[in-house]
Amino acid sequence: MSRQNTAPGASAAIGAALYGLATRAARRLPRDMSLTSAATLATLDRTGPRRITDLAAVEGVTQPAMTALVRVMEESGLVERRGDASDKRVTLVCLTEAGAIYVRTRRQAGVHAFERLIGELTGDEIEALVAALPALRHLAELESQDREGPKQ
Repeated sequence: MSRQNTAPGASAAIGAALYGLATRAARRLPRDMSLTSAATLATLDRTGPRRITDLAAVEGVTQPAMTALVRVMEESGLVERRGDASDKRVTLVCLTEAGAIYVRTRRQAGVHAFERLIGELTGDEIEALVAALPALRHLAELESQDREGPKQ
């Protein structure tokens, strides 16, 4: 179906369904840390080491707030600060092994939660989701590019 042939309101209906699903999923996550902290760890996992100012922009918080958040995560052993080999004036925030394990564990818990729900769907509904996978993956790529900007 081309963009011109899309039924009026389909984008809005799809957007509403995806947004509702995402917000419900976020509410089910463990509350062992703030959503901003978890999102920052996930960003570092996806994009690699980043400057604090870049992380603040990506996560939509102020630079002082991100500095405080990084300090707490550093004290918890989830991130560490390292110098940038290409610019000795720059400090990068890097995910530690413990941080990477935390991100993988949290992500896997989310995957398992959706697997349980998908198990309650009909065969036709599962087939429809499988057919939508390429579009969903592309949406995720577009959102990441829009939100995270260029990798440092």
